[in-house]
Amino acid sequence: MIVMKYGGSSVEDARSMRTVIQIIRREQARKPIVVLSAIAGATNALLQAAQTAKGGNLDEAILVLNNLLDRHVTLMENLIDDRPTVQQLILSLKHRFEELRNLCRGIAILGELTNRSLDAIVSVGELLSSHILSEALRTQNLPVKLVDARTFMITDSQFAAAVPQFDIIHAKAKEILEPLVSSGIIVVTQGFIAANRQGITTTLGRGGSDYSASIIGAALGAEEIQIWTDVDGVLTADPRIAPAAQKLRMISFREAAELAYFGAKVLHPSTILPAVKKDIPVVVLNSKRPENTGTRIVSTPPKTNIAVKSIACKRGITVVNVQSLRMLMAYGFLESIFSVFNKHQTPVDLVSTSEVAVSLTIDNTSTLENIVAELSAFAEVSVLENQGIICIVGDQMRSTAGVAANIFQAMREINLVMISQGSSEINLSLVIDESRIDEAVRRLHKQFFESIPSSDLFEPVGGK
Repeated sequence: MIVMKYGGSSVEDARSMRTVIQIIRREQARKPIVVLSAIAGATNALLQAAQTAKGGNLDEAILVLNNLLDRHVTLMENLIDDRPTVQQLILSLKHRFEELRNLCRGIAILGELTNRSLDAIVSVGELLSSHILSEALRTQNLPVKLVDARTFMITDSQFAAAVPQFDIIHAKAKEILEPLVSSGIIVVTQGFIAANRQGITTTLGRGGSDYSASIIGAALGAEEIQIWTDVDGVLTADPRIAPAAQKLRMISFREAAELAYFGAKVLHPSTILPAVKKDIPVVVLNSKRPENTGTRIVSTPPKTNIAVKSIACKRGITVVNVQSLRMLMAYGFLESIFSVFNKHQTPVDLVSTSEVAVSLTIDNTSTLENIVAELSAFAEVSVLENQGIICIVGDQMRSTAGVAANIFQAMREINLVMISQGSSEINLSLVIDESRIDEAVRRLHKQFFESIPSSDLFEPVGGK
């Protein structure tokens, strides 16, 4: 059994959905469970409608919803030839959108938008796309069953960022999904959406569809988890910055997690955790070029003499410098600092320390003023804004001499604000002025990838 997750760009229109159907048919013998995102732009439109209603502009909110309904109707009419099926789908969709309009009316009257209401609204995108695809598969004479993810993807009640209850999910997935898969039925379900124990709709937050696929795969012991998107796989760098970027055929879970956290858009950092625990390969594939091999993410890839695998970057970083001579040789200095960040629920990306000073980076500054005020009670604090992180990743960095020297050689004309090496020694991160991120990535890519002999590890973007 395999899990196949399709992102919004993979199901954005009738042509894209036809390609998805072809891929599913090709993989039918492997007993697929298909996990869908909303069509491209749908979630943003639903968010826009909700926020517009909150602002009191109900007519504009309803216009946004009507436009989204029209888009889904157009998709169905171009995808499905069976007219009675299309007409039935249109009736179902109109009912869904009437429910959305009623929700928006309530929000407009109250002038309030709770996360619970927001989850009820944004979840509709996945419900629509999965309903359409399952009916299209049925009209193609494929054995298919649409399963509402809320029947088995059970979470707590932290609306908009719910935490999966893994024990319950595993039990329900085996009860509901496993018999269908075993009998040769193609299961279609939704990513991103879930429900709490009371049956109220929740969502998993950013990257939730990939996370759903990984959770399902882990629960059922999948052969592999496929993430179908609009890029060829994991690349050596963002090709918009480094045009000579290449695709990696294989990468480790740890390398992929580092890249995802520090800016690579292919996967969300939490996505692969359930797969890691069950040692299930994750394959990143391009639905626009389904014949390509993609990138395979595994626990232990074959050894290679390639030290650096990829370069990622993250913009919008703020550096917080904390210094206190009074804390020289005192224990508890770091604990005091991190307790402030913990109190204000602000994650820290990188840390660099000395005896009396600590530098930290954050990408969420919503509570920065309060953090600085509390830190200033026991230390001198300075803030440096408009910075960026460059993360150089590779499993073999720790055992390869000269990597750091090559990094600093490439960066010799760019001021380094902060340097941090992960404890796993598979990444080295640099903080520099945000305005020089693109230049730095190109310099590093040239240093590590454009002047080395060809390797089986890499292949051109767009190649098989």
